[in-house]
Amino acid sequence: MKKITLCVTITLACFKAYTGGTPFIEKIPYSEERQQTQVEGKSFQGMVSIQQFGVLPENSPEQNRENLQAAIDWASSSGSALYVTPTEEGYPVATGIILRKNVSLIGAHGPTGRGTKHPLKNAPTGSLFTITDTNEPFITVESAAQIRGIQFWYPKQSHQTAHDIIQYKPTIKMSHTERIVEGVTLSCLTFYGEYMAMDFRSQNNICEQILFEHCYGYPLSGEFIAIDRCYDIPRILHCHVNPANMREFGRTFSKEVVDWVVKQKTFTYWINRTDNAQLIDLFTFGVYGGIFLGEATYGQLTNFNLDCVTIGIYKSGDNTKNRNWQIAQGSIIANTGEKITDIHPLVIEGKGHTSLTNVEAFSGGNPALSNLGASYDYITINGNDMLTVSMVSCRMQGYVADNPITVNNPHARVRAVSCIDKDENFFDIP
Repeated sequence: MKKITLCVTITLACFKAYTGGTPFIEKIPYSEERQQTQVEGKSFQGMVSIQQFGVLPENSPEQNRENLQAAIDWASSSGSALYVTPTEEGYPVATGIILRKNVSLIGAHGPTGRGTKHPLKNAPTGSLFTITDTNEPFITVESAAQIRGIQFWYPKQSHQTAHDIIQYKPTIKMSHTERIVEGVTLSCLTFYGEYMAMDFRSQNNICEQILFEHCYGYPLSGEFIAIDRCYDIPRILHCHVNPANMREFGRTFSKEVVDWVVKQKTFTYWINRTDNAQLIDLFTFGVYGGIFLGEATYGQLTNFNLDCVTIGIYKSGDNTKNRNWQIAQGSIIANTGEKITDIHPLVIEGKGHTSLTNVEAFSGGNPALSNLGASYDYITINGNDMLTVSMVSCRMQGYVADNPITVNNPHARVRAVSCIDKDENFFDIP
């Protein structure tokens, strides 16, 4: 029987180097040439490589900013995705990029929690933007935009001495030129040496349906994600903040730098004026505050670990109708601060209700930062407004006060059921 070969020609849209306007599309048949084209980054699964617009590792940061902005502007009208083709050196890009509406900026990575490793030197590699100037936020996002699978690298940032810390602008910031920024996805992102990672706060504008997921870093301001005036369910999911984030390429932050971060008295996750915020599976280490829940917000917080903090969770509220938080299934290790009376796993003020279920707190020493090895209490309740707190099955350890609950509010109503104090005794407040 004769061998019959069936040849099927499949066309691939490959974009030649961008020179302005709509890129020229060249059709080539499916072949080894097509496979090589994909390897070189000219296209990937329907996305267009940023290299096709002249964003190249050997360019200056200013040239790459110009070319990347041109790529984004081109992609906005069609809702196209731009692929950050992995390279050994990454892409130096100056700050001030605007991610226009409808555009997706996609890289190759999941979150790289200990860093990628360049084959020849102590640096990351892959779908990587290298940032060195302090002029502006690196990238400002408009609505219906996505950033996924990318690493952001600040090679000049100090990791050993606090005196040399560079106060970069936020890596990602919401647009302040749109009245509403909505439908933004920030997923599988890793930050190395950032000062502030993602800032979605505005004095006048609002945001809606903002998703942060699988993002890793260690911001030297202590602020990783901040969101304000989000009136349609923000979600912060599976995020991890740790000073060992660059361990794979040998740049773990020193004890001196971690102590400096704690002294900034900021919170890793800062949430205010939001409707029904969803916070799930959050981690932080070596900061002053873990999670700030401001006076005009409500929602659910579950499955968290806040390690080596001064204050684990701060919760406020400005009314008794819906300034309520359901907080469950988490642990807090509060042990660092200037004096023991400053250290509290939980602080509650203002109005509204706080429900705590299976929230454990314990303490002890850790060589990664200066600490007192204990907290003052389990929870401190301040203020003069009527508020309510219910606690169920909360294990309270590592505090020095006689009572795990400090009530400095004469109008607070507190009930505890089947909790456990530092002496392993059941603790109940009827």
